[in-house]
Amino acid sequence: MADQHIVVVGAGQMGAGIAQVALQAGLEVTLVDVAQAFLDKGAERVRGGLKKALEKGKLDEAQHKAALSRLRTSTRVADGKGADVGIEAVTENEELKRKIFKDLDAAVRPGGVLATNTSSIPITRIAAATARADAVIGMHFMNPVPLMALVEVIRGAATGDATYEATRALATKLGKTIVTSRDFPGFIVNRILIPMLNEACFALMEGLGTAQDIDTAMKLGTNQPMGPLQLADFIGLDTCLSIAEVLHRGLGDDKYRPCPLLRQYVDAGWLGKKNGRGFHTY
Repeated sequence: MADQHIVVVGAGQMGAGIAQVALQAGLEVTLVDVAQAFLDKGAERVRGGLKKALEKGKLDEAQHKAALSRLRTSTRVADGKGADVGIEAVTENEELKRKIFKDLDAAVRPGGVLATNTSSIPITRIAAATARADAVIGMHFMNPVPLMALVEVIRGAATGDATYEATRALATKLGKTIVTSRDFPGFIVNRILIPMLNEACFALMEGLGTAQDIDTAMKLGTNQPMGPLQLADFIGLDTCLSIAEVLHRGLGDDKYRPCPLLRQYVDAGWLGKKNGRGFHTY
């Protein structure tokens, strides 16, 4: 396991976080993104995360230096040829994910694992884009990856036992706690979380309370670390909307209907913390 080589496709917040925890666990990482600018920003985020781990005593000087030396970057998935595991961590766009999985199918070694960090798109459909559906699995990390202990492992209809066991072993190596979900829209976490965030949007739209009051009520009334509207801002309102649409489409129940106010904020470009304005201002 110590010599495992992982290709992480997508150098955004999730991909960089996955790369960081893999490097800290002693693995080789090739971080891939389509544009050099995205790649440079992602690599800088990884290096910053590793520096924080050093400062907090999670790595010593030698481990920190070794971790940095195990990071490679590329704008081509093919440069990860022969990798043991491919982890896709791009935006929630099924067409894009399927394209990436064709590339990973060609790059990852025979017997390797093809994992997607999707938070809602069916694993079975993504797997159909490859010639080895038995090797495809969901590996849904929580954000921020270095701090959050959970990984949801999702088996598609064709996921093989060897793939499942290898993925569990990898998640354990990365220091994560594992839950296993069936391949239904939203899996476990988002099946329950997104309707709660969406209902908070309806409460705001209907004037039940201000954004601050709704968040304070849920924080102090249910002992959550942050309120639902603030959490939606941190996740990204575009991501919340996308997952809500997947739930609504995939399960066909109107209780998953995205709140019109959420859709309006996304249309306005108010996406949350990442661009300074959502239900709150940052």
